[in-house]
Amino acid sequence: MANKSTQDQTPGRSRSKTLDALDKVIDSLVAGNEKLSIASVARAAGVTPGLIHNTYPAVAEKIRNLMGKSVRAQRDSKHQALMSEKEKNRALRAENDQLLEELARIASVNQRLLFEMAELKAVSSGKVVAMAPKPGR
Repeated sequence: MANKSTQDQTPGRSRSKTLDALDKVIDSLVAGNEKLSIASVARAAGVTPGLIHNTYPAVAEKIRNLMGKSVRAQRDSKHQALMSEKEKNRALRAENDQLLEELARIASVNQRLLFEMAELKAVSSGKVVAMAPKPGR
């Protein structure tokens, strides 16, 4: 009789109910983008990780596959984003180099024009006599 009262006190677990509970927990963790592991599924379902490993190896394999795919997908996504940013960086560095060369050329032209302007001001004020340029210049 003591055995019967113990069965009445503990909730009945059946293999199908536990399997359904594990599937629901897996789905909710994946949908919530939460950490997925055998331990987290076991904790959320109220069972031990050993039960999943030993009694439900197909569920354990499903979790491992989902973990592998999500980690691989994240890695591939980040790698693709990194390659894209590296390409943008390469293009921006090339543009920067081109603009620096153009800036140096323009600064040189600007300096030459400033010298010519100072010379012309001096000539127009009569303080300096203009000399004929040398041949070949």
